[in-house]
Amino acid sequence: MTDDAPDEESTSTPLRIPADGVPDVIETPEALAEMAERFAAGTGPIAADAERASGFRYGQATYLAQFKREGAGIALIDTDAVPDLSILNDAFGDAEWIFHAASQDLPGMRDLGLTPASIFDTELAARLLGWPKVGLAAVVERELGFSLAKEHSAQDWSTRPLPPAWLTYAALDVEVLLELRDGLHAHLVEAGKIAWAREEFEAVRTAPPPPPKVDPWRRTSGSAQVRDQRGLAIVKSLWEAREQDAQNRDISPGRVLRDAAITAAAQAKPRSIDELVKIREWQSKGTKRRASFWYPAIEAAMALPESKLPAKRGPRGDGPPQPRIWKDKRPEAAARLNFAREAVAADSERLSIPAENLLQPDALRRCCWEYRSGGEEWIREFLASRGARAWQIELIAPLLADAFEDAEDAQDADADAPTEDEGSE
Repeated sequence: MTDDAPDEESTSTPLRIPADGVPDVIETPEALAEMAERFAAGTGPIAADAERASGFRYGQATYLAQFKREGAGIALIDTDAVPDLSILNDAFGDAEWIFHAASQDLPGMRDLGLTPASIFDTELAARLLGWPKVGLAAVVERELGFSLAKEHSAQDWSTRPLPPAWLTYAALDVEVLLELRDGLHAHLVEAGKIAWAREEFEAVRTAPPPPPKVDPWRRTSGSAQVRDQRGLAIVKSLWEAREQDAQNRDISPGRVLRDAAITAAAQAKPRSIDELVKIREWQSKGTKRRASFWYPAIEAAMALPESKLPAKRGPRGDGPPQPRIWKDKRPEAAARLNFAREAVAADSERLSIPAENLLQPDALRRCCWEYRSGGEEWIREFLASRGARAWQIELIAPLLADAFEDAEDAQDADADAPTEDEGSE
């Protein structure tokens, strides 16, 4: 779990070990069944967290799952050894699960067979409260006065056996979540935001998986500097070869072949392995050693007929163009966006909620671009179609309706204003 660092001059109390110690890691179905009985007998919500091996392994699989419940203590589960945790669904029942940044952990939990009935997200709660730092360490320090060490947040959690210091870190991530949830819940109630928070939590819990990216190879870092189609074909071919190799070896793609090596080859267009390994980005020991493995992908791209080369630009999405060109293409939409952004920013400050949590920026842009007429009623229907929550629509729809009217009035005033020549007559 990544995090904001606590303040350097913090006077908080370091939290070094859970109150009841670090439990043994659950590595067998029998131990998991015992844990299920223990948690079924516990009371209240379930603190939950997950550790992945991002940057080390292919994909986002969970390698350690952590839970805590009042009366049941902490449980650490080796999900590499015990990959099916569905037995816990009955044990947890309809209890609320507490996460910090639930959207990061929920997909992995579902892969393990777990489906929480409801959630409380302490990171999202802190955002809705307008707190400037929302990482776990920062939120814990502000609310509870404890400091959490975060030096193991980016480790390779597929390592076995897991070092004791890592297990302590993992246990501490759920040690204070129950108490943290209660404090944030009280703040949300006091601020009049608890109903909004519940809608946000449910939206995160029920969010579908994101759709597959179109032409994901175009996201290769540095590929924007490759301006010819043949070079783009090399980027695509090497990216696809890397993806397959990384998946087969269960290694993060960036560790198999760096983006810089892909784009350097695309710009140089080497005609042999000897030419390939002369490229600066291909001269590291590991990359050079596997040059003969990668070169066929370059050869295949170089052999493509012109008609098969990828387009210089990727397929256009269904959204509006970049706002920087709106003024020329549709100045009325540009005016709406300017007025709308100002209105949302003012409400963001008034409510102490980040603008992006009041309304997704993409939904705001699309609304301003696609609006023709219909006033607040059209805006409400449109925002609902883009997944805005009821509380967001109630706040933002009338705001945007007024902003759109102001933008139209400003456009009319500009149109009626005399030109410089007219004013001098």
